[in-house]
Amino acid sequence: MTSFSCQHHSASLRIFLVFVILLLNAPAGLCSCCKRIFSFGDSIIDTGNYANGPSMEFPFGMTYFKRPTGRISDGRVLIDFYAQALQLPLIPPNLPDKDTEQLQKTANLIPISFLGEKKIKNELQQVLLELLAVLGSTAMPNDYFNKWNHSVPMWCHLGMQMGWFKDLLHRIAPKDASLIIVLGEIGGNDYNFWFHGNRAREEAGQFIPDIMAIIGSSIQDLIRMGAKVIMIPNNFPIGCVPKYLRDYKSANRADYDEHGCLRWFNDFSQRHNQALRGVVDRLSAQNPGVKLIYADYVGAAMEFVKNPHRFGIGDPLTACCGGDEQPYHTNKGGFANWDGVHTTEKAYEVISQGVLNGPFANPPLLRTC
Repeated sequence: MTSFSCQHHSASLRIFLVFVILLLNAPAGLCSCCKRIFSFGDSIIDTGNYANGPSMEFPFGMTYFKRPTGRISDGRVLIDFYAQALQLPLIPPNLPDKDTEQLQKTANLIPISFLGEKKIKNELQQVLLELLAVLGSTAMPNDYFNKWNHSVPMWCHLGMQMGWFKDLLHRIAPKDASLIIVLGEIGGNDYNFWFHGNRAREEAGQFIPDIMAIIGSSIQDLIRMGAKVIMIPNNFPIGCVPKYLRDYKSANRADYDEHGCLRWFNDFSQRHNQALRGVVDRLSAQNPGVKLIYADYVGAAMEFVKNPHRFGIGDPLTACCGGDEQPYHTNKGGFANWDGVHTTEKAYEVISQGVLNGPFANPPLLRTC
């Protein structure tokens, strides 16, 4: 790339799926019951396994790292803040040493697979972060969408992540290990691919029950495997995302809320989140010995949408880099959005603090034990 642009292909702007593994001895006083943290997620916690294209060019990484690291942001992403709060080092992503054939068939991806056995020696006694990531993952498998004549361009899904986790757990973790699971956010790409595929937006709600079912079954599987603490984050307010604001621009003022966000899309995010809260509440009642934490990423993100100047943000609905036909470099101070879809380090820090210390997780992650 010869000129500065944060524009990706549409698929690479989609939210990534990340399978992150933190194997740690937790510091006393923070989370003494946490022996290990396993996290399923997407590009909001991807630290660079999709180290390809613009994400490996400046200005990516310009604020904290002063160089591109593969993170789809100007600096740290959510998992970096969680790791630092738990006194973990920021470790580079894990690149594969086996099982790469399938991933190599996917265009523009660095192939990622689970940890090779030769890397698993004394890690259980170390503070270690291993990152595994796949671009554009969904909750549902590809063939699920066939009945709507809808094509999802990515092949990885939550069921695949669960398979990786089971394999890894079988190989490195004792059955009585104390685990914290961060499950999500999950499901955003299922909707993103539909909305940005010029499909009727009203029909996206048909996916919600099935996405809830697979998230719920995954939570129950994790509990059966011994997880005692699982944090389940909700989806972001997509009506405040610059790409949605551009693609669904309306001349009708009633389509926008008092913050300038698209009312319909934020209402849709809330439909997903309310259903997810119901799943968490139901499974909490059925599993009284397990702590299920509902993390409110929407509430945390809306803090800087409602009161941006409190956090040094000029226009929370404007992307720093712009991307295709988006406004950028408005000289209005700091930015909450990086490339039209993904978030800046400044915004990630606001969200992470709301989860780590409250009030947007109950209990806050740092007071889980």
